[in-house]
Amino acid sequence: MGRFINPFTDYGFKKIFGEEISKDLLIDFLNDLLKGERVITDLTFLNNEQLAEWDDARALIYDIYCTTNTGEKIIVEMQNRSQLYFKERALFYMSHAVARQGQAGVDWRFNVKAVYGVFFMNFLLKDDVKFRTDVILADRDTGKLFSDRMRQTFLALPLFDKQENECENDFERWIYILKNMETLNRMPFQARKAVFKKLEEIADVASLSGEERERYENSVNAYRTHLSVMDAAKLEGREEGLEEGRQEGREEGRQEGREEGRQEGRQEGRQEGREEGREAACLDNARKMKAKGFDYATISEITGLAYDEIADL
Repeated sequence: MGRFINPFTDYGFKKIFGEEISKDLLIDFLNDLLKGERVITDLTFLNNEQLAEWDDARALIYDIYCTTNTGEKIIVEMQNRSQLYFKERALFYMSHAVARQGQAGVDWRFNVKAVYGVFFMNFLLKDDVKFRTDVILADRDTGKLFSDRMRQTFLALPLFDKQENECENDFERWIYILKNMETLNRMPFQARKAVFKKLEEIADVASLSGEERERYENSVNAYRTHLSVMDAAKLEGREEGLEEGRQEGREEGRQEGREEGRQEGRQEGRQEGREEGREAACLDNARKMKAKGFDYATISEITGLAYDEIADL
């Protein structure tokens, strides 16, 4: 077990970003993520039951739901496995957070606060080509912002490959630490930013109490077990695919063989037909020459037939 907790586990993710004592870490991360757009000075954690959840996904999908001091809703989610409708699920969560702001009574005028979704993806979608994708509501033709009340950021962690000395800003430094935390022996960037010193204290496995250590180890075991199940399912699917591919290949091979056989047969047939045609024409000419009184030597020279073949005509 490494010096620092694994942020890809349920316990590790919420220990870093989901506790009141460490919420300044989440505030700092979000401000680095949204630098140039807005500044969050405080936030309050909300009950995750306000979002729809499925129990079978809990071991590899975890989220934090909070509201800022100015009322914006923020969903921060860690996903360790791909889903068939991952983008749609993210949109559903966002829409759910918007719809829950509705108020009863005729005085309410749909003045909803903005909802931000930050989705860490410890996997790749099939069309992923870059590490960070920001989704906004904008006019298709002009690109002009249509509404600032829904904003999504997808972070494809496998596509972040910068080393420690290559990180150019505090947001990249956050991502570098989170992606490599379990294997680090020291917490980098402390000289640049005091928040990373606090992160070192919170994420140090040695600082956990006995009860916290047990919860963390259970979380790690659940994480690894689900990854193993996923790998086994992937391997099983690959083997099934290989066998199906072999069968399809054999069938395609047989089909190609039949096509090649038919092609060769047609070519041989045409060749035999031509040869039979030439032989018939040769015999017919010899027969006509014999009827006109040509001697055998002349007929043989012209047609190539032997004397006994000419005699039999």
